[in-house]
Amino acid sequence: MSNIIEYEVKNHVGVITLNNPPVNALSVSKGLLQGILDALKQGDHDPAVRVFLLIGAGRNFSGGADISEFGKPPVPGMANLRDVLAYMDTITKPIVAAIAGPTMGGGLELALGAHYRCAITGAQIGLPEVKLGILPGAGGTQRLPRLVGAARGVEMIVSGDPVSTEKAHELGIVDEIVTGDLRASAIAFATRVVRESRPIRRASALAVAVDGDVDAFFTQARERIAREHRGYPAPLECLACVEAATRRPFAEGVKFERERFEHLVGTTESKALRHAFFAERAANKVRDLPDDTPLREIRTAAVIGAGTMGGGIAMNFANAGIPVKVLEAAQDRLDKGFETIRRNYAATVAKGRLSQDAMDRRMGLLTGVLSYDDIGDADIVVEAVFEEMDVKKDVFRKIDAAAKPGAILATNTSTLDIDEIAAVTSRPADVIGLHFFSPANVMRLLEIVRGAKTANDVIATSMKLAKTIRKVGVLVGVCDGFVGNRMVHAYFREAGFLLEEGALPQQVDRVMEEFGFAMGPFRVSDLAGLDIGWAIRKRQAATRDPNERYSTIADRICEKGRFGQKTGAGYYRYETGSRKPIPDPEIETLIVEASKEAGIERREIGDQEILERCVYQLVNVGAELLEEGIAQRASDIDIVYLYGYGFPRYRGGPMFYADTVGLDKVLDAVRGYEARFGRFWKPAPLLERLGSEGGRFNG
Repeated sequence: MSNIIEYEVKNHVGVITLNNPPVNALSVSKGLLQGILDALKQGDHDPAVRVFLLIGAGRNFSGGADISEFGKPPVPGMANLRDVLAYMDTITKPIVAAIAGPTMGGGLELALGAHYRCAITGAQIGLPEVKLGILPGAGGTQRLPRLVGAARGVEMIVSGDPVSTEKAHELGIVDEIVTGDLRASAIAFATRVVRESRPIRRASALAVAVDGDVDAFFTQARERIAREHRGYPAPLECLACVEAATRRPFAEGVKFERERFEHLVGTTESKALRHAFFAERAANKVRDLPDDTPLREIRTAAVIGAGTMGGGIAMNFANAGIPVKVLEAAQDRLDKGFETIRRNYAATVAKGRLSQDAMDRRMGLLTGVLSYDDIGDADIVVEAVFEEMDVKKDVFRKIDAAAKPGAILATNTSTLDIDEIAAVTSRPADVIGLHFFSPANVMRLLEIVRGAKTANDVIATSMKLAKTIRKVGVLVGVCDGFVGNRMVHAYFREAGFLLEEGALPQQVDRVMEEFGFAMGPFRVSDLAGLDIGWAIRKRQAATRDPNERYSTIADRICEKGRFGQKTGAGYYRYETGSRKPIPDPEIETLIVEASKEAGIERREIGDQEILERCVYQLVNVGAELLEEGIAQRASDIDIVYLYGYGFPRYRGGPMFYADTVGLDKVLDAVRGYEARFGRFWKPAPLLERLGSEGGRFNG
């Protein structure tokens, strides 16, 4: 029997304990599942055993399968989860599963194979496989609907979202909620099952309940899921499996489920989603940072600026229970900022996502101040003022004078040189970039920018802080725009050139939205406000190379007072109260005139060229960033784009997408565009090397 399975007989209860920390993953290669099967067989033939108890060591039952084993060949002589569940469906002694903590995926499938389930309050119970582009592959789509009905089964499996212990009890997944020591309570429950002669209740023997007409239910569900999950094959496959559970015998349903699981595991979408899963975890690791790097305590915070970004950043600290002072230059601006924060929280309360008490507690952690003298006790100070170097430097001189020794001094700049900002302080080692994305209280990405002199403990503390405030932190280096904005600048620049050459905003946006972006570049620009980029371009005009290609279309649109949705017109026009973009003949005329004045003969541009020129610009600049060491790894770039820029998750990020296309093909396309359009398409040396050698960005 495997040493990660503990088995003992206690008062006629065969207690099988899963002991594979930290989450009791159902590993085949380590022998955990074989150990469960061996214990069941041993107890099945032992007259002293009258009931089995499956329980996890530590704080949870099982977090599910070992994802690193997906797609690998079977391990000879080792049972898998399906083998264990098949045996459980033949055993004639009751089996009880004791659920605690996150009981997910294969962990829940194992529990569903038991005849009874008890759970302690605080468990999270679900089948999240769809989020990895697959489906429950060990009977989960067949057993769960038999317990909760078709409608709720579809909802849980297609969303992948977990339910609480109490909700699971209400639905019939959990038979009893227990309190106190889980092991003792579960043994008592198992003993009661025997004493009361409760029947063996196999989920596999139940029928799936459907409210109303079966055909109508699945037709409507199919239409809804296809609409809501465009680009993702797994949700529709999940639905098909639940339908199989409804219409077919259990054995046939399980066979169908397995076929669909094996199909999905091989899809590009599933590989991309699994890549994203592991990439997010890899981003937490800083390659040159020793594991024993000490952390600074972050018990209090201060934010400079109560505008849109400052207020959103302050909310992140308050949400994490960290008291935060918000500094503004004038009381009216402070009041306006706090009112915006209050409205944001109130909207969340109105949607039922936050209680009024929780809102009041969070607002209570926010304090408005008007003097730098009031932030001297903060463990971290985050600057969120206007994106202008002289303004930032002035603020940092004041922060340096006011902040206590050992405080982390962070700038929220999205493009500016962290080292130049740090140089105006007496403690550049304490300075770091924390680039939040707007809206800062919603967007999960946090670019953590290390300066040339940033101390290791400041980096380590910032990475830990990202987790504390529920952000996905990615460490990057200093350059203009860091990772995200340096790449996106090339993306928008190329989209503008496409307009000059013959495309229209609605065509470019359609292509990128069909690729999977929620909005194309011109809809995004209208949403963000065209005046912001215009102001930056005007400041940069004096240093722009006159021989370098530059599209004037965006500037011409702004000169007409069209700044996007906020003015009712930008690349599109908008009716009052509507965000629906309406193509505007005035813009088409403006674009055609700009092409003519630039001496460019307009042509018909195909969708594939639009896709390649936008996405491959991201890829080529991403390769430059890797070569320069600005990004640690290709998967970090993917995470930046998945969480910060709306890159379709089922594509895995720009670098992973390039790998799936084939870097040789990407390189050929980039070389072709260089020949046609010049230096903006010069292939990055890393792309040249990997594309020529048949390599990949991601392993």
